[in-house]
Amino acid sequence: MAEVIAHSLFTDFDISLFKSGKHFKLYEKFGAHPYSLNGQVGIYFSVFAPSASAVSVVGNFNFWDGETSKLNVRWDESGIWEGFVPGVPHGELYKFRIWSDLVEGYKDKADPYAFYSELKPKTSSITWTMDYQWNDDAWMSNRPTRQALDQPFSVYEVHLGSWKKKANGEESLSYMELATELVSYVKEMGYTHVEFLPVMEHPFDQSWGYQVTGFFAPTSRFGNPQELMHLIDALHQAEIGVILDWVPAHFPSDDFALARFDGSCVFEHPDVRKGYHPDWKSYIFNYERAEVRSFLISSAFFWLELYHVDALRVDAVSSMIYLDYSREAGEWEPNEFGGNKYLAAISLLQELNVAAYQEFPGIQMIAEESTSYTGVSKPVDHGGLGFGMKWMMGWMHDTLDYFSKESAWRKYHQNELTFSLVYAFSENFMLPLSHDEVVHGKGSIINRMPGDEWQRFSNLRLLYSYMFTHPGTKLNFMGNELGQYNEWNSNSSLDWHLLEYAPHQGVQQCIKALNGLYKSESSLHKYSFDGRGFAWIDYSDHENSIMSFIRKSDDPSDTLIVIFNLTSVPREGYEIGTPQKGKWHLIYNSDEAQYFGSGYEVITTINTQEKRLHRQDQILSLRLAPLSCMIYKAD
Repeated sequence: MAEVIAHSLFTDFDISLFKSGKHFKLYEKFGAHPYSLNGQVGIYFSVFAPSASAVSVVGNFNFWDGETSKLNVRWDESGIWEGFVPGVPHGELYKFRIWSDLVEGYKDKADPYAFYSELKPKTSSITWTMDYQWNDDAWMSNRPTRQALDQPFSVYEVHLGSWKKKANGEESLSYMELATELVSYVKEMGYTHVEFLPVMEHPFDQSWGYQVTGFFAPTSRFGNPQELMHLIDALHQAEIGVILDWVPAHFPSDDFALARFDGSCVFEHPDVRKGYHPDWKSYIFNYERAEVRSFLISSAFFWLELYHVDALRVDAVSSMIYLDYSREAGEWEPNEFGGNKYLAAISLLQELNVAAYQEFPGIQMIAEESTSYTGVSKPVDHGGLGFGMKWMMGWMHDTLDYFSKESAWRKYHQNELTFSLVYAFSENFMLPLSHDEVVHGKGSIINRMPGDEWQRFSNLRLLYSYMFTHPGTKLNFMGNELGQYNEWNSNSSLDWHLLEYAPHQGVQQCIKALNGLYKSESSLHKYSFDGRGFAWIDYSDHENSIMSFIRKSDDPSDTLIVIFNLTSVPREGYEIGTPQKGKWHLIYNSDEAQYFGSGYEVITTINTQEKRLHRQDQILSLRLAPLSCMIYKAD
């Protein structure tokens, strides 16, 4: 018999913190924890179900009998049910069976704090330990320096299920296989970080992980928790940081998970105007409830602490902070001041960021936020949300729109390309070319480029060159570096066979070179978020569709001049003003033959001439290759 022995891991202080929304390590208390009590080995279970009339743990160990292992409700009206069940082994299936006066019969619910879950379509939780011997001390001790805001941050965004398939073309690589193949590839390509689309457990493949049911459990599609830890460990040993997508904005309505957990709205807001997302047909967390705030911040802490994650990219921040997001008039209620900002969600994000940066030295918090909300990446004590970085969605849309135009028409649209520099330093921006831009009929990046094959690939390299030389950190979705023709399909592998062909090899080699340059040239990363690192030479040559600017650090010898010829017409004797007198060397040319460029002959070393131009007293007279980015460095 698996009878419950009354026992608690909660102290009065734990309960006080939980009820006030200030307990950020609930994973140490809630859920299923291996435990020894009076010489008996088993599992301590606990769950928050404030409207339940009775709660049992059911599993193979008690033949899924709800009468055998009934938990005890705490005396303090905290809504917590708990107890120790002797004899429950590691790796055992379980659920919480919840009775409530609000529903007929009972519901079997997965553990909201489970560390591991059954492979879909099955939905049981699994008792599991989190023991792992990490070997990333060197990375973790140096992380505050490596991830400082003046360091290079080039991110390879990855959907683990479709990066590469096994030989049969159907089965995804496991965490262990990715620890060899993905780590090797990312290291070779020169990225500083990977970002995983959500690895948290989710029932529906086509949600790509964004409809989370297990906020403390990595998906079992690719292996167990320790095997994900091994993958992260391997990345750290290869000096590659790990970012996880984290989704506190909503959760799905699946009956086995969080929705109507005990018959009442435990996790979701009871008011449909705040508790239901019309776009995603999912529930929205109740950010006004203290216990939910503790749950969400604990989830963030869990991945940062137990999985050594280096950054969280917080999904759909805009949908959280606006009461009228995707809602028509009459479908939302103004806040207490009559505005459209969701003050509880804003305070949650602020509290999360302050606590995370304080608790985990060297981490970063990154916001996917698509509006002009002021201060997303500003400190909380200055009225901001407290994120370290924010995705620059405006840059992404304007830049892709510009590059989709035939070069003959670009002279009428150059402001689309230069406008981002008007506000580039208003936030700590990350420049994304993300998965969202290669799905839902948008097509691949290469297929948006105009012209014949050579022009399309030249434009693609030019786009990436602009991305890497523009102020801000970088993010590129997997497959973009291959010049993949097909839109991303989460059910299939990337089209690796394209690397048999020179144009695709050239794009890949170009990205590799840009990553190397971005890391080695301090001018490209020292002041990513500060106007001191950037100056225009000329943004106004619309007629020729040419623009040029300076990237700089504190050392004049690091100064770079970046010139873009955005048409297929080469230019002879093109003059630009330079900030320094002397010799300049070409260190990058996107038109080189090794990148599938034309190999147009350009000047690799050149001396300045005395002439007043572009507010400077000396010039360079250059030969500009067609559809090219060229970078010169001061001698």
